[in-house]
Amino acid sequence: MSAMKTCFAALLAAATACSATIDPLKHVNLFIGTVNGGNTFPGATIPHGMVKVGMDTDGDNFAGYDARPQFNVTGFSQLHQSGTGGAVPLSNFKLFPVPHCSAFEQCLTTITSRKTLRNILPDGTSDDFASPGYFSTNLSTGVRVELAATRRTGLHRYTFPSTSTMPRILLDITNDGQISAISPGLNINPKTGRMTGSSANFATSFGPGRYNAYTCVDFKGEGYEFTGPTEWGPYKINYPDKNGVDLSQHYYSYGSEHGGLLSFSQDTTSADGTTTILARVGISFVSTAQACSNAESEIGDWDFARVVSDSEDQWRDILSRVQVQTDGVDDETVTLLYSSLYRTHIVPGDYSGENTGWKSSEPYYDAFYCNWDTYRTLFPLMSLHDPENFARIVRGMIDIQKHEGWLPEAREAGNPQFIQGGSHGDPILAEFFVKYSDHASKLGVSAKDLYAALIADAEDQPGNWNLQGRQADIWKEKGYIPSDTTYPGGANTKQVSRALEYAFDDFAISQVAKVLGKTADAKKYVARAQNYRNSWNPNITVPDVSDVAGFMQPRFANGTWNYTDPRHCSVNDPLQATCFLNAIRRDGFYESSPIVYSQYVPQDTANLITMQGGNARFIERLNWIFDQNYFDSTDEPSQQIPFMYHYANAPGLSTQRSRQTISKWFNTSLTGLPGNDDSGAMGSYAFFYLAGMYPLPATRQFLLSSPYFPQISFFNPLYKSTTTIKSINFTGNPADGTGGNVFVKSVKVNGKPYKSNCYLEWDVFTAGATVELELTDDINVMCGSGKAALPPSISTGGYN
Repeated sequence: MSAMKTCFAALLAAATACSATIDPLKHVNLFIGTVNGGNTFPGATIPHGMVKVGMDTDGDNFAGYDARPQFNVTGFSQLHQSGTGGAVPLSNFKLFPVPHCSAFEQCLTTITSRKTLRNILPDGTSDDFASPGYFSTNLSTGVRVELAATRRTGLHRYTFPSTSTMPRILLDITNDGQISAISPGLNINPKTGRMTGSSANFATSFGPGRYNAYTCVDFKGEGYEFTGPTEWGPYKINYPDKNGVDLSQHYYSYGSEHGGLLSFSQDTTSADGTTTILARVGISFVSTAQACSNAESEIGDWDFARVVSDSEDQWRDILSRVQVQTDGVDDETVTLLYSSLYRTHIVPGDYSGENTGWKSSEPYYDAFYCNWDTYRTLFPLMSLHDPENFARIVRGMIDIQKHEGWLPEAREAGNPQFIQGGSHGDPILAEFFVKYSDHASKLGVSAKDLYAALIADAEDQPGNWNLQGRQADIWKEKGYIPSDTTYPGGANTKQVSRALEYAFDDFAISQVAKVLGKTADAKKYVARAQNYRNSWNPNITVPDVSDVAGFMQPRFANGTWNYTDPRHCSVNDPLQATCFLNAIRRDGFYESSPIVYSQYVPQDTANLITMQGGNARFIERLNWIFDQNYFDSTDEPSQQIPFMYHYANAPGLSTQRSRQTISKWFNTSLTGLPGNDDSGAMGSYAFFYLAGMYPLPATRQFLLSSPYFPQISFFNPLYKSTTTIKSINFTGNPADGTGGNVFVKSVKVNGKPYKSNCYLEWDVFTAGATVELELTDDINVMCGSGKAALPPSISTGGYN
């Protein structure tokens, strides 16, 4: 029995509280968010696989794919991101089937000339199918394409129609997502048909770096045998060179399209006249030799069904660790939960063995795109059910810090990318260590190295803080980032939002210091975590709204205040600014308005409430944010806002706001995400809302609401424990998220009344427990009695 099947069997034995065990693969919809800017990847990959093989189109193709049938297919490439913005990432080494052309030299090979539509189903949608580990499509040319993947290798299956008497397949080595390749190399073995692409250099998508990538493609007939291609040759633009073996005799010009084209014999033995050819595509960032080795070691048997089955086993192992009871729950909600969970395991990718920067025995992970998006909810979700992979990612991040000086914040293909906010590797490492310090050594994580990496981020200023680390010197000097001074080392932008994020980063470090018994450091960094106060100007109001006062604002180096309209970068901004990444922008905020960032003090919400006038005024302010559309479901700094009523002892309002958010912005359609999925950030965010929780990274608490299910269970393979949350008196979920028997009146853990109705401690998830939530239709529920009932904050001593 495989390791994945063994773990799944253990889960089945442990999850005794569930009335039935769900196979999550039957409830995953890979097409959610593939249209309308979700930019999700619906192709074939394993959990955290380096290779993500999928269809490329000429539509909205940030992850290669656009579901809308009017857009053409341009190839099937091996590397993708999921849910990102920036420039179109990766999409390297496209294969494409050519079923018909009059002669080898007449075959059209450029993207523009080879574009092909898909078949259209009776309901008007594209004839595409996807499930975890598998993708297929039927092209209008009669070719059926199926894709599968291992960690570093893609396996394609092309079934040509009976009318294709000379099936051909091309390898495009220059057209990545940006058409950025320079110095491509290609070699064709005319005897075997092996094509190797070497020394192709590509641009990254969210930064200034470039990277080399290599491929090794072999071909095999399925159901019949051929000894090699019948025709072969490289191509430039639309000019295949028959019997050529490389590009050496061709003039290379930047922007031209280059690749190789092979012809194969037709399968004359098949019952229906079709010809099926397998293409095995190894990928490496090291060399063509390693690309070939990857392919040969991972798919030596050429068994397409086995590759799909192994991938499904890996996905089933991870996704099955969350089990739900579905009585009284519609299928769409179940699908939304598991599809959201699925997308949290696409990136970062396991690039171990593919690091060209240094030699190391540690895991190497890439595609952090970006920590600013994912630290809030994605990694806390990994804590709940996937500590082993989480530990490997943390080890890889520490190893990067050892060799580059700072933890990665954004990264693609071995290159640091632009930082969006703070140094958010800090809360990711802290999230792991605060929850798993007792098991860190067992999981291969050095506490000493982890802490050293955190301190380097906090104290050492890099040569270019646009790409890594922090603007640390001025932060340590003033406790805020002045908006009027030019500093060497990077663009002095996003000053207010970065200051708030640095404060949370320092809070995360303080929690690790506390666990390690470093009392002086814990006090130092928890004090720095309160520097958010230095950006609070109590005298600012929104134009024409005098009763909402006090906002985070930029300051000059001399301590006096600058000013940014609180509506700036919101839907109500008179200037319609966006606050996207820009090196010359001096407004002080990134991607969200001062109104949103003025709620962003997750480590000390209790004091934020005091600054905003007390519980009643705080609740009024939150209501105003929603009523005036300042809450932005597409943007990560807004994610906690629906749950912030908890801190004002009004958790019923949090339950209703979070459910209204799901109802309005998330569903299982092609347009089912409100914006970029951001590498699974939106998936994990929606998952937590559906599970009735919201995490605060680097702490041991989860804010608590009611799940969308009569019960939900989390299996932890490290502890071999299952924690089940049961909703007593569950009567279903109101369609619009308003009202219903969904508010938590009381909480019991293992049959005993719990200290709070508003949060659960991490201990509930370590030994395994049964949590019973008594539900009511009374929205005016409270957190309970006693000081411990309210969620912790720095100013209330909750983290002392």
